[in-house]
Amino acid sequence: MKIFLPCFLVLAFAVCAAHGQPSATQDQIDQINGQIQNLLDAQAAQAKRLDTLEREINDLRDKVNQPAPNNYASTDDLKALAQQVQEIDRKRQDDNDRILKELQHLEKTLAAPPVSRAPPEISTAPLADNASTPGGKQNGYYYEVKSGDTLSAIARAYRDQMHLKVTVADILKANPKLDAKSLKVGQKIFVPATTP
Repeated sequence: MKIFLPCFLVLAFAVCAAHGQPSATQDQIDQINGQIQNLLDAQAAQAKRLDTLEREINDLRDKVNQPAPNNYASTDDLKALAQQVQEIDRKRQDDNDRILKELQHLEKTLAAPPVSRAPPEISTAPLADNASTPGGKQNGYYYEVKSGDTLSAIARAYRDQMHLKVTVADILKANPKLDAKSLKVGQKIFVPATTP
């Protein structure tokens, strides 16, 4: 019996070990089967994505190879465009002609001798003896401004016609409130009688 017991124990252990081994193997097989199934599912998902991408690529190829009706102009469109271009060209030519005529007119105007104004008609009225001016009592003439008059033209007329030695500065000095740039028609100014 003493021999039988250890043999029984060895046999029981072997049976348990043999019985325990298939259960561990079964767990490993189940685990591998789960992994294989996961791989198959992932492969199926990738196959679906590949099919979708392949369809999209084929659709894009079809679109690229088909002429779109909006990308091409019809014969009528080209004729209308040609007419618009001709109209724009005609207007451009008209503008060029107008500019050329205006330039020719300006050239003639600039080439023409300047129009000389007639000297102001000065009054041969008697000399205003000892007229009160801001510069004191002076001899001179009163002149009524007419349209187009300038102080330089008035001074020149008195020099040429009355032989006075008068300048614009003399007239401004005798009329301190006078603005040489804005003479008013009818305005009376004093022209000092400075003789040579």
